[in-house]
Amino acid sequence: MARLDYLKRPPLKELVLMINSVFVAGNHVGGYDATLSALKSGRLEALLNFRASKDQQEDGELDATYDYDLVVIGGGSGGLAASKEAAFLGKKVAVCDFVKPTPIGTTWGLGGTCVNVGCIPKKLMHQSALIGKYLDDSHAFGWNTPDKVRHDWNKMVEKIQEHIKSLNSSYQEELRDKKVDYINAYASFLDPHTLKSVEKTNEERIITAQHIVIATGGRPRYPSIPGAKEYCITSDDIFSLSHSPGKTLCVGASYIALECAGFLNGLGLEVEVMVRSILLRGFDQQMAERIGKNMEEKGVKFSRGFVPIKIEKVQDGRSVFRWGRRPTLKVVQASRIR
Repeated sequence: MARLDYLKRPPLKELVLMINSVFVAGNHVGGYDATLSALKSGRLEALLNFRASKDQQEDGELDATYDYDLVVIGGGSGGLAASKEAAFLGKKVAVCDFVKPTPIGTTWGLGGTCVNVGCIPKKLMHQSALIGKYLDDSHAFGWNTPDKVRHDWNKMVEKIQEHIKSLNSSYQEELRDKKVDYINAYASFLDPHTLKSVEKTNEERIITAQHIVIATGGRPRYPSIPGAKEYCITSDDIFSLSHSPGKTLCVGASYIALECAGFLNGLGLEVEVMVRSILLRGFDQQMAERIGKNMEEKGVKFSRGFVPIKIEKVQDGRSVFRWGRRPTLKVVQASRIR
């Protein structure tokens, strides 16, 4: 019977891992549906007000004044949603958003990963690759298209970046409409209620807030090997790259790596994927292997069981990537390593 109870009610730690759960003042509100119900019923607001009042009493801050009720650090999906919701509830809100340039200088505007270097440009490049496939198949369906169709990388990137910039502008306009201050500056804590913001011009500003939300998202991680930052790019760079990457080696087999390998292959580039152990760790492995097999059939090469060692640049401008497995050493030359 105890075993059946365990199956029906997994430990709280496992529940948190399985679903997105919200806790307020030690109270478990629940997942998305439960949190939405709590918001509509007023329970969530009551819990938040209780927590805020208790914090203020403990800190002796009931009479304190601040520049803002809420400051959100990060202008991505989560940060924008939090700031707009707080403004809707009548709070004075600001968003601090700053993008630290990549090693090759890539940066972007308001909107976070999804808009600038994630979902949106990825799907547009994937669509470009699909259009090329449609052109290849068009003869069989009666279309008289040229036998040799060339892809213009620069034109594709130009149009994608135009679309992204229009979204950046629309997000700024939406914040203005909702009376949310947009601060394009790097924010760091001085104390629990005080931030120092530094703009690109190095101009500093002190900002105080009753509440501060950290919604900074994530960035790609470079391997800790010689030459990685000097000669490699990441998904933060590929969508605005001013020239075709050419022959490309994708290091890693996460979903981002395979997505990039897929659309680069679809655009006619030679692509190889370095796999340390398995494809798509954390996903169903039967499905992961089917994806890998499908990509191989389309021309993507996989080198399995290797780890990176060193990256060098040779005289013709290509990068040489050295990666090994125990005593084995493999050398790959590529125009671009991602």
